[in-house]
Amino acid sequence: MAEKKCYVCGKSPLSKDEIGLTKKLIDKKTVNFYCLPCLAESLEVTEEELLAKIEEFKEEGCTLFR
Repeated sequence: MAEKKCYVCGKSPLSKDEIGLTKKLIDKKTVNFYCLPCLAESLEVTEEELLAKIEEFKEEGCTLFR
């Protein structure tokens, strides 16, 4: 499986949390992934807010964050 890289800035490799968050917030079937800073900018939120959402999804048992 090829390493995923950020669609915007090219950061590679992306963490499993960055990949999971992109799938959760954009589209489960997306082929364009975002690093945390680029996703935050795209969604007009802070990186801290995204990190909090990741923890929230993990606590809920979301399978994208295992």
